[in-house]
Amino acid sequence: MSLKIKQDHSRFRQIVRGKIKQNLKKYISKGEMIGKQGKEIISIPVPQIDLPHFRFDHRDTGGVGQGDGDVGTVLQPGNVQQPGAGPEAGSEGGEHSLDVDISFDELAQMLGEALELPKIEPKGKERIIAERTRYTGIQRSGPESLRHFKRTFKQALRRQLVTGQYDPKRPMIVPTHDDRRYRSWRVKKEPETNAVIVYMMDVSGSMGDEQKEIVRIESFWIDTWLRHQYKGVETRYIIHDAMAKEVDRDTFFHTRESGGTMISSAYKLCAEVIAADYPSHEYNIYPFHFSDGDNWSADDTRLCMEVLKQKVLPAVNVFCYGQVESPYGSGQFIKDLREMFNGEDTVLTSEIPHKEAIYRSIKDFLGKGK
Repeated sequence: MSLKIKQDHSRFRQIVRGKIKQNLKKYISKGEMIGKQGKEIISIPVPQIDLPHFRFDHRDTGGVGQGDGDVGTVLQPGNVQQPGAGPEAGSEGGEHSLDVDISFDELAQMLGEALELPKIEPKGKERIIAERTRYTGIQRSGPESLRHFKRTFKQALRRQLVTGQYDPKRPMIVPTHDDRRYRSWRVKKEPETNAVIVYMMDVSGSMGDEQKEIVRIESFWIDTWLRHQYKGVETRYIIHDAMAKEVDRDTFFHTRESGGTMISSAYKLCAEVIAADYPSHEYNIYPFHFSDGDNWSADDTRLCMEVLKQKVLPAVNVFCYGQVESPYGSGQFIKDLREMFNGEDTVLTSEIPHKEAIYRSIKDFLGKGK
């Protein structure tokens, strides 16, 4: 019975997984599910899965064996409504959904399968070395906290059987000091790749709530994939209008300024953060910049290209620029980037005119496997 339940549960999980993958593009373009995340899991409403179950109706509704009755009374369903009573009829079917908790690791695997994302090949030859404890066997000595009770009693039983001390009528096993067995361990040094994501966003007046929502949704899925690829991921947030500053996550997504736009201020600050805290030989570095493509002047755009080429690109895996369409932005900056870095695989660009384009944009950024 236990095996049958496990098989049924496994089959149900496969069905749920198939439903999520089938509707993944819709989930990616919607932001509601992001608010249902916990520390290690996320709750996803899966439609069109109705689980059969018994329900006890505690109301006194009449029927067989209930209420008063005489010989010859016609049996009929209880709680019969009179014509015209009760709620109005509807022509649409009811919507059934089930909130399913899945881990971020499972979600990342589905994202990778759906978008056919390659596994990232970390750059650089050096790695951060992490020490991990592995229990590898049994030994005769060790701390009491690591005593293996089952092995200890088995050894005591074996000794008593061999020496003839074991009495089946009085099955008492008393381990001696020599019978004690302890878990043995060794410290294994393993390479551990680390990564940092630096998010930059234009918060000038032309970037409205709709544009920020697109950035929020896309950054969630980028985070999910990169955390699946690396053991340790740090995240830094930079906002800018005519000036740039580092902020926390909440401020990043909810700040709105009204000044002009000087993109170079964000790239300079990004370069400073990387140089100060993240050596390129120890970290895989991913700067993402989101803007509507409107910059203050051609001179500042030239300065942006200079900072990118000399300070940012030599240190990072890839630099990603996402241009969110705005009725107030010129959209020129992405053209300048593509012209300057045409053919360079360390600069990735993507146009995001609306939420439905997030799905394709994620593949634009992560599909190279860098």
